[in-house]
Amino acid sequence: MTFNPNRRTVLRNLAAGTLGASAMSALSANTLATPKIPEPFKLKGNINHSVSRWTYGELSLERLCMVIKDLGFAAIDLVSPKDWALLKREGVDSSMCNGAEISLEDGWGDSRFHTQLIDNYRKHIDLVADAGYRNLICFSGNARGMDPETGLKNAIEGLKKILSQAEKRGVIVQMELFNSKVDHPDYLCDNSAWGIELCKRLDSPNFKLLYDIYHMQISEGDIIRTIRDHHQYFGHYHTAGVPGRNEIDDTQELYYPAIARAVKETGFDGYIAQEFIPTRGNIEGNIESLKSAIQICDV
Repeated sequence: MTFNPNRRTVLRNLAAGTLGASAMSALSANTLATPKIPEPFKLKGNINHSVSRWTYGELSLERLCMVIKDLGFAAIDLVSPKDWALLKREGVDSSMCNGAEISLEDGWGDSRFHTQLIDNYRKHIDLVADAGYRNLICFSGNARGMDPETGLKNAIEGLKKILSQAEKRGVIVQMELFNSKVDHPDYLCDNSAWGIELCKRLDSPNFKLLYDIYHMQISEGDIIRTIRDHHQYFGHYHTAGVPGRNEIDDTQELYYPAIARAVKETGFDGYIAQEFIPTRGNIEGNIESLKSAIQICDV
């Protein structure tokens, strides 16, 4: 049985510290037996690996920690603050923190949400720093009829009110790039040029882009050239296969070994997080998919 929820729904529920009835049913059905862990392999040490929590929702967080450590890495993206104590106990990094956002649609590009966002992010910057973590995700939200320049100005106005605190606390606020063609219609930060311009105008070492390779392949392609030319603005990477957002193997169009090498060659010392939805239909198969993805990106 495979539980493949929509990311928007899962992130909302994880941030709130809850999961819906269907999610809980899937968790109960799939975590009764201890999953078989693939044979370990030695990582090269050039890439810092992570995996997004929501893509392995059929595993309890404790068991996911066990799986990734057996695979040779120890970091998970998008774990809510209520679960950080478990990560600490297991010796696993919260590689991209969340929980401050309102939603993927209601973000920094729309000034109507600034009051709540500023309050949320000021609280979460301290939470992240106090926990010893580094990265905190944010979103542009949807355009809702505004032009890109207006969205930029709005985002700058709002983000400037939290970045001095982020700089003081050593937290990097990272805006994720999404495609608006397939997955997130009307999203403002749907191309690297818009996001890079936002970084330039903010001019803060504590604001970066979460470069989602899957999304940017759909939006604009030219992945490796973009990474080489603009890597200084990218603080984190997400993977997934195109089309479909599934495994990053030879069933899809991106060649991840070359992409991972391009990231490594920039001197990047952050995380590449797997964010594909596994399709093998059972827990052991899905874990094998994760193992394969880590091996593909371990250049």
